Amino acid sequence: MMQREFAGEASVTKAVIPAAGWGTRFFPITKAQPKEMVPVVDRPVVQYVVEEAVASGCDDILIITGRNKRAIEDHFDISAELNEHLRNSGDLKLLAESERLSSLANIHFIRQKEQRGLGDAVLCARQHVGDEPFAVLLGDVICVPMPGERPCTGQLIDVFRRYGAPVIGVETVPDHKISDYGIIDGTLIEDRVYQILDIVEKPLLSETPSNVGAMGRYVLTQEIFEILGRTKPGKKGEVQLTDALRKYPEMYGFMPKNTRYDIGDIPGWVVSNLQLLMQDERYRNLIMKVFSPSNIIS
Repeated sequence: MMQREFAGEASVTKAVIPAAGWGTRFFPITKAQPKEMVPVVDRPVVQYVVEEAVASGCDDILIITGRNKRAIEDHFDISAELNEHLRNSGDLKLLAESERLSSLANIHFIRQKEQRGLGDAVLCARQHVGDEPFAVLLGDVICVPMPGERPCTGQLIDVFRRYGAPVIGVETVPDHKISDYGIIDGTLIEDRVYQILDIVEKPLLSETPSNVGAMGRYVLTQEIFEILGRTKPGKKGEVQLTDALRKYPEMYGFMPKNTRYDIGDIPGWVVSNLQLLMQDERYRNLIMKVFSPSNIIS
């Protein structure tokens, strides 16, 4: 098994965040701003994703963008004028946060020239990643670990070190969402760990091999680039990462101990905001008051 060379103490310090999609499910919100910059509670979605990567040990991050995505670059860049204003006004707390954002990690950007799918977006990272293992975090998914647990990507890295082969983050998928996910066919070999036999992109409920699907977090090896280069466009004429993953000779799925918030569409975004607001003591009482029975009109 060619991936076994990565077993043991192999470090994963590079992360790739695909963020080049049109965001049409958020239109017209995304007409002039990236979907990844839509706020959840007090920060844009992509900031949650970058912070997860950094907390997992990935300090070299490549964000795959497209046209009209400059706001993502600006968000993580130094803003000298803003910092000077905050310093002069004595708002040292906001100044510290601004400086923290611009020094989170080594963040690089490259554009996906055409909208050719997630697989093609990952392929754009080939030169940056080289021959190192790397994490992939989708830019519209927030993962909050259970108390005392490592961040989601960090949990996947731990499994990668144990097995020395690519790992996909997976979760149980309700029947009505099966056709929105890449669904695995696999065998549970230990608690939360599956040996994957196959993975199918967005199957019909009547044809699904299981109810366990990919959740937008991966730890991959450099072999994926050669495989992606040979992968023909699939559904919607796009190069699907799922179609490439199924060609790995050995692959595992891991169900991390975390809560996943899908910001892929308006309902998911609204629910995620409410649930995360309820977890934040700054806002919990306000939300409970707004949604108390006396304030809800039937």
